[in-house]
Amino acid sequence: MKLATIYLLAVLLGATSIAKAQSQTEVLVKEWERAKAYTKEYLDAMPDKDYSLKPTPEMRSFADQFLHLTDANYGFISAVSGQKSPVGFGESEKSADKSKAAVTKAVMDGYDFVIASIQKIPAAQLNDKINLFGKFEITKEQAIYKAFEHQTHHRGQATVYLRLAGVTPPQEKLF
Repeated sequence: MKLATIYLLAVLLGATSIAKAQSQTEVLVKEWERAKAYTKEYLDAMPDKDYSLKPTPEMRSFADQFLHLTDANYGFISAVSGQKSPVGFGESEKSADKSKAAVTKAVMDGYDFVIASIQKIPAAQLNDKINLFGKFEITKEQAIYKAFEHQTHHRGQATVYLRLAGVTPPQEKLF
């Protein structure tokens, strides 16, 4: 999505805080910072004792949902930015420590990696094509949006887990 389109949508929705002078990279960073804060609210809301909660036996636990989200964030953004992931592919979800404290730290570290990596991408390079995971030829910007969509999907799934644990999910955080 081009900056002009995002700005127009923001104006139409009444969110005039996005300045015309912002680069697309700055817009992406703000969105990922918002996503990080929203995800932290989910992690904080779930009691530690329910991090192992699985709605059905074949589903991921609450902890695994967020560790999977984190693994994907590292994978997508490493591919886009060229920054080496500090975590091996799928390593977060394989962690033995799935306590609230350990999961929260791992997930927040993953978001910090995403944000720091995106900050290093010049806006002019966002339209550069990459071959994502050896399968998809897309722009860097499109890959960042795919990563964003993926983390949103898994955070949304976690709403059901919170409800099953008797917890009210955090208020939606669109802006």
